[in-house]
Amino acid sequence: MAKITYKHPNGTVTVVDVTAPNTVMRGAKLNDVDGIEAQCGGSAQCGTCHVYIDEANTLPLPEMDSVEDDVLYGTACPRQDSSRLSCQLPVSDALDGLLVHLPEAQS
Repeated sequence: MAKITYKHPNGTVTVVDVTAPNTVMRGAKLNDVDGIEAQCGGSAQCGTCHVYIDEANTLPLPEMDSVEDDVLYGTACPRQDSSRLSCQLPVSDALDGLLVHLPEAQS
């Protein structure tokens, strides 16, 4: 289990416990965290689970594949160096303490 922190653009913070094999996206949906639409259900096709990983992050994240990379160019809010699709971030104990920033809009 990992504690994942979702920070909304207005500064509101939601901390939830997420168990493997869920993803950061699924953890948000299961815990009613607003700000992640996930219209495609987590198949890396819509980009509506776009998040920004906190710049101070030192936790091990999987490498971005070419599909995720392509989808991030079509997100509602600008892509940044810290952008990821939360559906492509599997949760494990190693992600305990992860902080993600939610964008202003998802679609």
